[in-house]
Amino acid sequence: MNATPIRVGIIGVHPDQGWASAAHIPALQPLSQYRIQAISHHDADVAKAAAEKFGAPAYFDSSDALVAQPDVDLVVVSVKVPRHRDLITQALEAGKAVFSEWPLGVNLTEAQTLRDLAKGKGLATSIGLQTRAAPAFAHARDLIRDGYVGEVLSATMIGSGIIWGDAMSEGYAYTLDGANGAAMVNVPFAHSIDGLLHALDARFESVSGLLGNARHTIRMVETGTERPLSVADQIQVAGRLTNGAVVTAHFRGGLSRGTNFHVEINGSQGDLILASPVGYVGIGGTRVMGARLAETLHELEIPDAYNLYPQVAMPAQNIAISYARLASDLQQGTHLSPTFADAVELHRLISAIERSEGVPQRL
Repeated sequence: MNATPIRVGIIGVHPDQGWASAAHIPALQPLSQYRIQAISHHDADVAKAAAEKFGAPAYFDSSDALVAQPDVDLVVVSVKVPRHRDLITQALEAGKAVFSEWPLGVNLTEAQTLRDLAKGKGLATSIGLQTRAAPAFAHARDLIRDGYVGEVLSATMIGSGIIWGDAMSEGYAYTLDGANGAAMVNVPFAHSIDGLLHALDARFESVSGLLGNARHTIRMVETGTERPLSVADQIQVAGRLTNGAVVTAHFRGGLSRGTNFHVEINGSQGDLILASPVGYVGIGGTRVMGARLAETLHELEIPDAYNLYPQVAMPAQNIAISYARLASDLQQGTHLSPTFADAVELHRLISAIERSEGVPQRL
């Protein structure tokens, strides 16, 4: 692909709801590197309404029709995880580059199959691990790289799942089936641990995890019905990284009246803290604090260079930065955007945590 706009086809667009309209389209609209060329929705009337609202030249009521279009360069898959395998396979078989929402598949096996298919066809891929692009995490990564904390010794993370608490909307009910690959461990925890590992520029060498339930039922907001909470609302993880540092993490369902997101990175020469009033950094409001040598802890301003698209509101801002990185990869041959290979590595980590039951797993 050259410097002409990358023509995007987005699968799963509703004019008034859903992640595509809330995040992907606002992220793409200000980027001159892209042009939204086509959208699809299984309901033709919904697809038409979305195309009119967002200015897409073409719309379709099937993903088959969208991926077959010769004027679509990049297919974006923004639907629920159980549909990813079939839709991504369609796009790859049609010879299209693919940007998929995370998780890539419902499990490690699906993710590996999709990675291998893309690699075999020589097609570019990107996975929606946008925490890596969040200004706070990107700034922390550069601070660590430049020696702010010295040698990294340990990192601790506390997080909240936002949902999987006392109550849940029916729209999220599918996340209560672990087979759908969209539980707390798969989505908010995975996004957060990936962002931390990226900031540390390291991977787990070994890891152990405990998944359990403090709550056993959850109330559906619309009806008041109690359903079994059959996926973990408590996640504890501990492991050693390839650089020798130790990481511990605790995620819990719902929101806390105290700490909702807090990462502390301790080093031989300094310390960093990333904190947010909400449990998911993609919503914004993440602060960076630090101290080194004889300093006391203080706020570290995030330079404007990391806030590339301040006119784009959260949650779309981090995704806009991710798309800008992908455009550089596609047009200039850089390697800034996480790929399906990175997705497989994260799936492998989540799989190890799920099966460990407190017994360390080698990675």
